[in-house]
Amino acid sequence: MAKQSTSKRAGYEPKPRSRDGASSAKSPVQGEPSLDLDRLIHERLRLGILSALAVNSSLTFNDLKKLLNTTDGNLSVHARKLEEAEYVACEKSFQGRMPKTEYRLTAAGRRALERYLDEMEALIQSTRNSSVKK
Repeated sequence: MAKQSTSKRAGYEPKPRSRDGASSAKSPVQGEPSLDLDRLIHERLRLGILSALAVNSSLTFNDLKKLLNTTDGNLSVHARKLEEAEYVACEKSFQGRMPKTEYRLTAAGRRALERYLDEMEALIQSTRNSSVKK
């Protein structure tokens, strides 16, 4: 039986997000960080793509594939999702007769990654603080 996507599961209600992926949800506990991470970025390979592009002005498809140790198909699918969200820009050209695909992080992608990292840091800090109190 095929696995249902999250958005089609019974009882799943996606949290409202702005165009740039930010959630309007607040943490249910005062002083605790929200656990509403950007699900688009939270996936390992997509986080890897964004992180690599954050420290490089651009990377080719082959550079990303090698860096992230993944397959053509896997990288292609995840890069396309980031492109559709306007987190990365893709430019296709030819170098001689060989196709060249180059990716760069967009301003919206950089903001989304920064927000994601801030949320993860807050979660880590909260977890560390909670374990010290017990």
